[in-house]
This record gives sequence, structure tokens and C-alpha cells, in this order.
Amino acid sequence: MQTLRTDITPGNTVDINGKEHLFFSGFSYLGLHTHPLFKEALKAGIDRYGTIFISSRIANVQLSLYDELEHALATALHQQAAATFSSGYMASQAAVQYAATQGTLLYAPSAHPALWLGKPVIPDIPWHDWATQTIALINSHADDTFVVVADGVNPLTSTINDFSWLTQLKRKALILIDDSHGIGILGPTGNGITHTLPPQQDYLLAASLAKAYSVQGSVVAGRGAHIAAIKKLPLFTAGTPLMPANAYAFLQSLSLHDTQRALLHKQIAYFKIITADIPNVHNPFLLPMFVLQQPAGIETQLLEHDIIISSFRYPSPDSPPINRIVVSAHHTSHQLDILHKLLKNNTAQ
Repeated sequence: MQTLRTDITPGNTVDINGKEHLFFSGFSYLGLHTHPLFKEALKAGIDRYGTIFISSRIANVQLSLYDELEHALATALHQQAAATFSSGYMASQAAVQYAATQGTLLYAPSAHPALWLGKPVIPDIPWHDWATQTIALINSHADDTFVVVADGVNPLTSTINDFSWLTQLKRKALILIDDSHGIGILGPTGNGITHTLPPQQDYLLAASLAKAYSVQGSVVAGRGAHIAAIKKLPLFTAGTPLMPANAYAFLQSLSLHDTQRALLHKQIAYFKIITADIPNVHNPFLLPMFVLQQPAGIETQLLEHDIIISSFRYPSPDSPPINRIVVSAHHTSHQLDILHKLLKNNTAQ
């Protein structure tokens, strides 16, 4: 799909060359970046804390707001402790750098590049086959020999990865999961993939706060000993912390998260129902991403009707394009109806 330029951040619409288009791409699944209450909280945070905290996380003067944020995130993710970073990539890199000191890394299929350490071999086999092989490998070695590295949600295939196989492990292993596209969305309280995980394992969770919460920041959560060690890594000690106004806005918007999450799930369910008559729309787990499996060129056809969907080649520029519809809490039922009608018409041609 051609690259489109805009001078304003999209909401449920975006201006392209002076013309309004419906926008079904990107993330901000809870729609907070356009929500008046969230923007007011962010403005209040800037008034109170300025635009940046002018010191590192290990300086002799520290901002208690970060402790409050980390406590809230650890509680939300049902973990003992948490560390926050300024980007999702930094959180995943800090987590995997630490995890590599705890055992040999076993990468799952389609593990996100943010989790890569060097140039790892990523298995190109079905998830179930990989899990079966991994169970046999871990069970045949001593405790704490391996670290499983995986994504909680694959946003490109609209899949929640199945971790029930972890109950078959007879040896101890560390399980590192990037849940950037699950936190804030999955589970009754938005606790992400953790609500599906077997309780007896040792987990380390990394996640961007931007995908659901519209906060430029991230978190790593897990056992207290893991987080204490991660907070000694240069990625934490030498990195600029996330903007304090973002931390403040997050903490001030906890009830808004619940409201927007309920609205998001309502809109996802609605679009799932009305697209039931279109066989090429794929969303088995009621995630915000609806994958369009056919026909080719649908993104161009929709663009001709002033609708933009997510369309790009992945994982390399030579890969086939992946077309997806991303539904957010700020979309209206009327907008979803318009999209459905065009999809149905183009599918029927």
C-alpha cells in the first residue's frame, strides 16, 4: 500500500491532503489519546511535573510518582514488582538481556523483534509443534536451564497464544512474555495474558503502555528478585525515564480505562457480528485486529472510498502484505457499519 502523509495524529478519522478518511489502523485500542478526560489528565500532569524528569532513575533525587506507577502496574499484572521504561522496545530488551543470564533462550514462533538478542533463530513451525518440542527439551534437562521467550498476542494474525502447555513442564524454567497487545485489553480487569497463565510458573512480563493506554512508556513485571536485578541494568539506570506527565495521566485514568475497555469490547463484538457474512474477515479471539485474508487489493479499494486500514509487508519489505482492520474504543457503530457495507460490496465483486 502506498505511504500516506498527514499533519495530525489520527483518531477514528485522519486528514489526508485536506480530505477526511475513516481510520482503522494503528493502535491506541482504548482510544485514550483522543479522549478529553485523558488529555486533561495529561495536561494537568505537565502543569505539575513539567515535560521531563531531569535525572536518571538511580540519581540521589528520585520522583516518587514512578514508584506509584510501578506499584500500580505490578498489582494490575498480579506480579510482585515492576520496572518502567520510556519505550516498549527498551522494556523488552531489558527483560531479554536479564533473561539471558538465567538460562538458554528458547524463542517461540513469531517472537517480536523487540525480544531478539542478537540475531536469534526464530522457529518457523506451528505453535503447537514448537510447544511439544519445547516441553520435551525442558523436561530432559536440569532446572533453570532454559528461558522461554514469546509474545502473548500476535497482532498480525489476531491470535492469543496458548500457554496451557506450560502445565506439562516438570522442570523449572523462566517464561518471558511480551504482552504489549494484551495488557489493558485481555482479562476482566485488563491484566492481559496473565489471566490465562498457569500459576505455578516463573514469569517475566514486558509490555508497551502505548498500545492500549496511549502512554509513551513500558513496563517489566515479575518476581521481586528479577525486577531488582533488571533495575541494575544500564537500560534502566542510564535511560531517561518516561515522561512523568504520562505516568500521572495513567494513574489518574484508572476508572476511565475500565470504561473504555468495556466500550472497546462492545465495538469488537458488534463488528464481529455484522461481518459474520464476510468469510474472509478473521478474528477468532475477539481482539481489536480483524485480519482480511482476501481479496488482494482490498486496501486500495477501501482507500478509494476514503477508508484507511492497516496494510504493510511483514516481517520484511519483500513479504506479502498483511491487511488488517483495527477497531478501537473511539470508533462509532455508524463508522463500523460504513466499513462493513464496503467490505461486503467489494467481497461480492
